Amino acid sequence: MLDKECSKMLLLAADTSGKQGSIALAECGAGESCATIEVLPLTGGAFSAELVPRIADLLNKHGFSRNDLGAFAVVSGPGSFTGLRVGLAAIKALAEALQKPIAAVSFLEAVACGSTTRGRVLAVLNAGRGDVYVGDYELNPQIRMHSERLLSQTAFLAEAKARLVVTPDAALAAMVRASAPEVQIEQIDHPNSGVIARLGWQHLQRGETVPPEDLEANYIRQSDAEIFSKLAS
Repeated sequence: MLDKECSKMLLLAADTSGKQGSIALAECGAGESCATIEVLPLTGGAFSAELVPRIADLLNKHGFSRNDLGAFAVVSGPGSFTGLRVGLAAIKALAEALQKPIAAVSFLEAVACGSTTRGRVLAVLNAGRGDVYVGDYELNPQIRMHSERLLSQTAFLAEAKARLVVTPDAALAAMVRASAPEVQIEQIDHPNSGVIARLGWQHLQRGETVPPEDLEANYIRQSDAEIFSKLAS
C-alpha cells in the first residue's frame, strides 16, 4: 500500500520465465526510486509448488502481510510456457483479490537495461531449437522497444553485425564470438526480480498497467499445440 507519510509503496515482483526464477520485495517511492528489500531465488521446475509459499515467507520475514502490497511486477515473457503460466496465474490472483495494479515486464527489456552502453541494443536469449529471442531496444535515456522477435541463429547473426548484442547467456555469447567475431557483445549478469521490480515501477509511474483479466504471457514463439492446430486446420 502507499504510505502517505513517507510516500512509499510496497511492490512484489516475480520472474518464473526460466530456470533462474526469483521473487522480490521492493519499497518504491517518488520518481524512479525503488529499493529492493530482498530477492529470493526460486527453483526452476518447482515454481508451482514454491511460488505462493515463498511469497508468504518473504512477506512474513519482513513483517508484512499481502494486504500491505500496493502493486505487482511480473515477467510476462518470453520463456518457459509452464513457468510463465505459473507466475502470471499467481500474480493475477493476488492482484485481483487486492485490487492492485500489475506491470507486465518483458525479460528482454530487463536484459537490454543491463547494458552499460546507451543507444540501440539487441537483447538476446536462447530460445532453443536453433532459435533466439531478440529484443530491439533503444536506451536513450528512457527505454524504447522497437520490436521483439523469434529469429534463427543465422538471421540473428546477420542482423547483429552492426549492433551491440546484450545477453546473460554465456553459451550464447560464446556462440556469437565464435561465429561472428566482428559482432560487439556484452555479457551481463542474469537479471533477477529486483531488476523486474525497478522496471515494473517505471511502468507503473507511466501508467502502463494491466488489469488481472487481461494479463497474458508474451511467448513470442507459438506453442507446439498452436502450431499443430494451424497445420491441422
